[in-house]
Amino acid sequence: MGFQLGLFSPNTESGLAITTAPERWHATWDNNLRLGRLADEAGIDFLLPVARWTDWGPDTDFHRSALDPLVWASGLLAATSRIRVFSTVHTAFHHPVVAAKQLATADHLSKGRIGLNIVAGWHAPEYEMFGLTLPNDHDTRYALAQEWWDVVKRIWSTDEPFDHEGQFFQLKHVVGRPKPYNGHSLPVINAGSSAQGRSFAARNADRAFTVVGGPEDGAEIVKAIRAEAASHGRTVGVFTLGHVVCRPTRTEAEDFLRYYADEQADWPAVDEVMRLQGLHAQSFTPEMLQVYRDRFAAGHGSCPLVGDPDDVADGLAAFASAGFDGIALSFLNYADELGYFAAEVMPRLRARGVLSADRHETAPPPRT
Repeated sequence: MGFQLGLFSPNTESGLAITTAPERWHATWDNNLRLGRLADEAGIDFLLPVARWTDWGPDTDFHRSALDPLVWASGLLAATSRIRVFSTVHTAFHHPVVAAKQLATADHLSKGRIGLNIVAGWHAPEYEMFGLTLPNDHDTRYALAQEWWDVVKRIWSTDEPFDHEGQFFQLKHVVGRPKPYNGHSLPVINAGSSAQGRSFAARNADRAFTVVGGPEDGAEIVKAIRAEAASHGRTVGVFTLGHVVCRPTRTEAEDFLRYYADEQADWPAVDEVMRLQGLHAQSFTPEMLQVYRDRFAAGHGSCPLVGDPDDVADGLAAFASAGFDGIALSFLNYADELGYFAAEVMPRLRARGVLSADRHETAPPPRT
């Protein structure tokens, strides 16, 4: 299948950029529909949403609004013809019987193009919204996620009614139809960067989606996840995430990054996001949180891909060389910047052999 390119978090206000810059992404449905069609034409492989239920406080617009991932995915699947669209599902907030039917229905709607991103949850204010208590330990969160996924898989693979007596779910006479469009399951990503999250992906997912510092430390993480998957008799690929600022010259790209991620950065929101990440998530180590403040402003702590088209292509090629199977990207304004990326960077990746030459793509008009 080769190295894959995706777009991450366009269903949320401002995407991954914690900034007040007026050019930032506005996550309206019309903007997402435009972006989905552009990405489909350009040969982008997948779209991946964030499941966000509450905001980051009254003093920031970052993630002030977020489109529901499953409804968003269903709408985009109906409006596109080729691209895979994932739905991100919080196992603590979605009952497995309901989720199994919703996902299978969307899979039929799209003739097999939906994917599932399983997340165990970490954001305490969201748990409070639902009247739940966030477990202090990751083991409990992932034990629930495992049981949730076991129930969903059984619904999709079993024709006869069944009972389930577990730690978190007690279910009677469970049935679920339709089954997924192409069989008994969907392509599964697990977004997790803690030890428990990466282990869950190794046991259950087709792709682990994980935060890394860059290609260098990422190469070791890829090896570790694949080795653990192999110990379970499985093969698992690895995706990571990055933010792109691509302009005709490196100076222009660096100047624009400085403008939106320093001069216009929403620093109080950056600090609040980092505080909650440090309290409740293990996606970033304490050392990473100490040095990544600028990265959070630019792209929620993701890896920077900044420069001219050759710089960005080189950066993406380095991830492919490190063993990654793909990367989910963000832009300050996805729809306005995707055309230039598709016209300038993607041909360079094909020339380097990072992207397969037979990918279906019609690049949208470039915009700088």
